[in-house]
Amino acid sequence: MGGSVASTVNVILPRPTPGHRLKIYSWNVNGIRAVLRKGELQKLIKSHRPDVLCLQETKAEQGQAEVDLPDYEEYWNSAATKGYSGTAIFSRVKPLSVQFGFSKAIMKKFTFADSEGRDSANEGRVISAEFEKFYVVTVYTPNAKDDLSRLRLRFKHWDPAFLAHCKALEKKKPVIFCGDLNVAHTELDLANPKSNVGNKGFTKEERAGFQSFVDAGFVDTFRLFKQGNGHYSWWSQRANCRARNIGWRIDYVLVSKVLAKRIARAEIHAKVMGSDHCPVSITLKG
Repeated sequence: MGGSVASTVNVILPRPTPGHRLKIYSWNVNGIRAVLRKGELQKLIKSHRPDVLCLQETKAEQGQAEVDLPDYEEYWNSAATKGYSGTAIFSRVKPLSVQFGFSKAIMKKFTFADSEGRDSANEGRVISAEFEKFYVVTVYTPNAKDDLSRLRLRFKHWDPAFLAHCKALEKKKPVIFCGDLNVAHTELDLANPKSNVGNKGFTKEERAGFQSFVDAGFVDTFRLFKQGNGHYSWWSQRANCRARNIGWRIDYVLVSKVLAKRIARAEIHAKVMGSDHCPVSITLKG
């Protein structure tokens, strides 16, 4: 793929103070080099000032998309196949530890190769950052594909593995996980549910995979504040779908139940451009 894209964000963010409300953002950028060229990542950081910024579908290694952010620690998990998938975490607070991918125990228990032999465990899809009071995990869940060739991988292996990963972390401290989960959980989470039943992102298997997170005690933070439909985070690039708000809510922030009372705000930032997804975020009290 192409060379690096250097970009300096000329803003010095104020240091967190006691009582500071922590802002955690998640955004599938659909190629970090593209959003840098457009200036959209820079604008997001300047105007929103996230404390932790989780990115999915970076499609680059760190050296290919060099971002000069003096206020942030950077952690990248890139796919073995260049220009594909990948995640990153930018954090104003240095984590106590960072884990890339799944533990050896989970790797042994589940199978991550699909029917065509593509190994989702080598696609840079998970980063877990440990902070003093909780973990922040970013995830880019495999797409089931139009022909549903990755549906079995999703239902039988990926979703159970990711849940096992979060529950293992939760034994030590609460977990915040966010990212592109590539599923609309309920009919309220997409504009046209009836015509999409059984399609990728809205199969009973994928929806059950999401429900397993809820059944395990994780809270969909956005639904603490907003009900009903019309709240979407991804739009097809065809047929002017974004302008018409014909979209899907497939980007989420979920938290351990013990953290739910600390969520001051959960938002979808539909006005932020640069990708076919928009950022989602939570603000934590104290």
